[in-house]
Amino acid sequence: MANPPKETHLSDNDAGAAFVLQSKGQWWHAGFHLTTAIVGPTILTLPYAFRGLGWWIGMLCLTVMGVVTFYSYCLMSKVLDHCENAGRRHIRFRELAADVLGSGWMFYFVIFIQTAINTGVGVGAILLAGECLQIVYSNIAPNGSLKLYHFIAMVTVVMIVLSQLPTFHSLRHINLCSLFLSLGYTFLVVGACIHAGTSKNAPPRDYSLEPKKSSRAFSAFTAISIIAAIFGNGILPEIQATLAPPATGKMIKGLTMCYAVILVTFYSAAVSGYWVFGNKSNSNILKSLLPDEGPSLAPTWVLGLAVIFVLLQLFAIGLVYSQVAYEIMEKKSADVKQGMFSKRNLLPRIILRTIYMIFCGFVAAMLPFFGDINGVVGAVGFIPLDFVLPMILYNKTHKPPKSSLTYLINMSIMVVFSGAGIMGAFSSIRKLVLDANQFKLFGSDVVD
Repeated sequence: MANPPKETHLSDNDAGAAFVLQSKGQWWHAGFHLTTAIVGPTILTLPYAFRGLGWWIGMLCLTVMGVVTFYSYCLMSKVLDHCENAGRRHIRFRELAADVLGSGWMFYFVIFIQTAINTGVGVGAILLAGECLQIVYSNIAPNGSLKLYHFIAMVTVVMIVLSQLPTFHSLRHINLCSLFLSLGYTFLVVGACIHAGTSKNAPPRDYSLEPKKSSRAFSAFTAISIIAAIFGNGILPEIQATLAPPATGKMIKGLTMCYAVILVTFYSAAVSGYWVFGNKSNSNILKSLLPDEGPSLAPTWVLGLAVIFVLLQLFAIGLVYSQVAYEIMEKKSADVKQGMFSKRNLLPRIILRTIYMIFCGFVAAMLPFFGDINGVVGAVGFIPLDFVLPMILYNKTHKPPKSSLTYLINMSIMVVFSGAGIMGAFSSIRKLVLDANQFKLFGSDVVD
């Protein structure tokens, strides 16, 4: 098998690099991109993850995942800086891994995992945005005739239009809005949970775990996989590529901004949601606050505004995770010698991006299940990409002594999370199989 091309020098004919991954951004732009890539509506799944872990283990796992991912992303940024200083600038995860590890198969492994993650996130963003529209519609017209797939089609049309923004850098203002939207709906949901927990209609609270030890273990590993997926960011090299060179040090500032938002949003959403609903927490806490039977557990306008904020942010998330697909398309289809908006490049861009979004929308409408898939993606996608590979890449490039604390920490993280990933994949797939009887093609309800 032929080795993939290494980016020792970026090709003058690389339209994916020149157009989609333009290097014009500042560190705060990277912060906006990172926040959109990590802090999304999946944080509303945290109470659901806690019900498989309980209070103390849930808080411990959330904290450990946060510390490890911040450390992991800092290591990867240092690897990228090291390669750039050595004259080998990398702007794609797959080519970084292939170059550092000197392996042709690693190139294809990373591109497979990245494609699965990014397409999965794109499908999930469209699905959840469609569900948000359905929630609003069902409150306005309880007996309306529109189904979930109708709303998914509406969202897909909007995504097709937004997908024509030509570069990753051109999303910086959208992603700044995304940052504020994540803070906005988090505060609204936390306020709604406090209201629900202190009202006369407060649901009974039960924080007990499953009685059977085997079921409890499977639930715990599924929960760990979900938390890994929530913290996951499979496009960090591509985000760093958007920074104006030299990128050294800028990414760490962007990560610090992102994790400040994570600190505020993740803990408040997890604690407030699990406090109110305990082991009855839904995979989307908004659905717990808006039960199918009985009155809303919080003011309708608060929940409605939160749903709208979530809906708007999902557009940004879908756009961010589509950038890898777009740069692959334009690397093959565009002519860098002609202008970005020339007829030669504009028509293929419109056609290919439209086809990609239609595909994501079709899959979202056909397979409307989310909670179980989230665990599978975390276990088989984000864990190897975010918890294992960065440690290997750092040890390979910086070569810390085997007796050093850094080397021991890196090896420990690799071993622990490889094991967690294997168990998480098994338990998540098991739950997927157990819930298979609920799946219905083109169904009108999102299956948890």
